Amino acid sequence: MGGVAAFGVLGAAGCSRVATASTTRGGDLLGRLKAQGVVRLGIAGEIPFGYIDRNGDLTGEAPELAKVIFRRLGVDRVQPVPTEFGSLIPGLNSQQFDVVSAGMYINPERCRQVVFSDPDYQMLDSFIVRKGNPKGLHTYRDVVEKKAKFATGTGYAEIEYAVAAGYRQSDILIVPDQVAGLNAVEAGRADVFAGTALTTREVVKKSRTAEATEPFAPLVKGRPHVDGGGFAFRPTETGLRDAFNAELKKMKESGELLRILRPFGFTRAEMTDMTAKELCRG
Repeated sequence: MGGVAAFGVLGAAGCSRVATASTTRGGDLLGRLKAQGVVRLGIAGEIPFGYIDRNGDLTGEAPELAKVIFRRLGVDRVQPVPTEFGSLIPGLNSQQFDVVSAGMYINPERCRQVVFSDPDYQMLDSFIVRKGNPKGLHTYRDVVEKKAKFATGTGYAEIEYAVAAGYRQSDILIVPDQVAGLNAVEAGRADVFAGTALTTREVVKKSRTAEATEPFAPLVKGRPHVDGGGFAFRPTETGLRDAFNAELKKMKESGELLRILRPFGFTRAEMTDMTAKELCRG
């Protein structure tokens, strides 16, 4: 996610509070969740990662996956806690919810504040531009060289990708999400909005004046970088993270993971064997 979206300096801003550590090694949250029968999921209203649909129901690739895994862990119900993407990590660590279930990119900055499951998907970037892509924007370097007005979401990894390509951070238009990004492009307040390939492709479907560019891998330290997204847990709750990972591994091996994610636009190309440890190294 951009959503969901990767380096996430802004997504982690102000996150100095840490949940009270359990005296049990790895935390005792799973036991408490089983007793309560419900787990609170932090979501950011980002299609297709985690959102409330027109019927008022919680859905998206991450919540639907969470429903299955937590049921197998003995927790029957999930409760959504909507917030802005940039508030997910602070909200998690201040115990406003139990797990971040928003398809959050796993990267070194975020790994210093939370612990992640292994990624359930991998993702490339894409731009929202005006129809016909009049400025010919296909990479972050294009945005810099053509002096395009650049926008992306609060806490998105794409902030860092643009800065790494030479775009001045103070010139970036920060908006809440991909819908606001589409609106900014349509209204001419931005030439381009950067997000994940899935979110940009989804949000432009009904637009008459904007389109999504072909997916591409941003350059990190001069090399193409592929992001991976997963679930975030408080640093004290490694026991819950490990139990979650064990179920996720089984679903990857059986093909069940793809079956759950496919309705949200994911394909075999988005499946990955990367680990959180690898992504946390950067």
